[in-house]
Amino acid sequence: MVYVLRSPLKLQETVNAASVFLNTLTPKFYVALTGTSSLISGLILIFEWWYFRKYGTSFIEQVSVSHLRPLLGGVENSSSVGLFSSVNGDTEPRTNVAECKVWRNPLNLFRGAEYSRYTWVTGKEPLTYYDMNLSAQDHQTFFLGDTQQLRPEDSVMQKAWRERNPQARIRAAYQAIELNRECAAAYVLLAEEEATTITEAERLFKQALKSGRKLSHCHTYIATGKDTNLVVYIKRRLAMCARKLGRIKEAVKMMRDLMKEFPLLGMLNIHENLLEALLELQAYADVQAVLAKYDDISLPKSATICYTSALLKARAVSDKFSPEAASRRGLSTAEMNAVEAIHRAVEFNPHVPKYLLEMKSLILPPEHILKRGDSEAVAYAFFHLQHWKRAEGALNLLHCTWEGTFRIIPYPLEKGHLFYPYPGCTETADRELLPSFHEVSVYPKKELPFFILFTAGLCSFCAMLAMLTHQFPELMGVFVKAVSICICSFSIILPRLPAHIHTGFVPRPLQTSCFPWGTIP
Repeated sequence: MVYVLRSPLKLQETVNAASVFLNTLTPKFYVALTGTSSLISGLILIFEWWYFRKYGTSFIEQVSVSHLRPLLGGVENSSSVGLFSSVNGDTEPRTNVAECKVWRNPLNLFRGAEYSRYTWVTGKEPLTYYDMNLSAQDHQTFFLGDTQQLRPEDSVMQKAWRERNPQARIRAAYQAIELNRECAAAYVLLAEEEATTITEAERLFKQALKSGRKLSHCHTYIATGKDTNLVVYIKRRLAMCARKLGRIKEAVKMMRDLMKEFPLLGMLNIHENLLEALLELQAYADVQAVLAKYDDISLPKSATICYTSALLKARAVSDKFSPEAASRRGLSTAEMNAVEAIHRAVEFNPHVPKYLLEMKSLILPPEHILKRGDSEAVAYAFFHLQHWKRAEGALNLLHCTWEGTFRIIPYPLEKGHLFYPYPGCTETADRELLPSFHEVSVYPKKELPFFILFTAGLCSFCAMLAMLTHQFPELMGVFVKAVSICICSFSIILPRLPAHIHTGFVPRPLQTSCFPWGTIP
């Protein structure tokens, strides 16, 4: 192209004029030029790094994909349905929405008695607006039901759940109590938001349960769907209050009764509350009985199910486990079962071990979690780290074996081993659920985008040129002139080269080959 366009574009004259212009410039110009280039590329690098840490992607790459690809004729794959390999190797369609479904945290803390106390001490907000907005939607759907049959106090409570300001929510709850002294939902809000201690929250939840029974004019709460939901929520929170106040056996009894009374509400994951309380009692046989019922292949898994199963198997061998002895004699059957259980748990949620091994700092768990994500790992480790520490050697066994999982699944986003491939949308959802001061764990680990490396190299190169030009102006001037002369010489020599240099065709002389029967050209 350069050879063809050399005459229309007057490349030789342009290069000669540019070389004359460059020869007249002083070293200060080059210092300013390279310094400015280094500053601009440094600012771009800082912005790219901040954007990558916050959103997990390159800004330049995102803009290029969003705006330049359609102009260049590319088609972005926006299909929400992908093929995922199941355990037996078959493929089946699964949607991204189902993969990244957000679940209510069954062990979520109390806002007034726990989350707010953290804010008072540290000045940081442990809950994101997205997380609190999901809770407000849950409460409206769970407690109020059909909007066509709302009582006046229910209408007030519907607005109260949507209020962003905590004080406005509390004022609305008192307004609902003024309309009806037996408004159970209002007492629930006050127990969650206004109570500053667990004891006070328990008192308000008991008042909510008492008010609900008075409204239904009976001692069983089966009037409507929303009444059933409300009583299940209240009884569950009362059991959690008893657990936090040290009345663990009472809490276990309340949870068992609740699961027997409402067996169809398994979606609330009350069994995870029961597992944690039983582990605190060290009733490992009862824990195994609960796992036998809920750790079924047809039921959805969770970090609590998988890691509790691994804890029980690790506990049986961890007190005598030694990596050196295991490497010499090999693993016994019980040790192999424990290692396989740990690998299974790590495959389901690979973020948990770093919190259990205290390689990452814990924060208060969010009110909603994403299964297999960092939010679920935080919630599990926050409540179960003490149980792993209580089992002698369990953390040591976990430390020695958990990283072996990644050799079993080298490409986790494409094919899983015991579970479906790891969903690629967990990072985005976890960044919405977890506070900004927490460093979200990402799996599999992402490499730095090309544009960050490119801008880092450009910034370093320009800074080096600026420093060299400032320190050695004469030598850099000679270097620039030499480069200019080389460019001019190349532009002069190129038109004079033989034709075969441009075309790549080299004419060969006529050759002959000698054979017994004669000479053939």
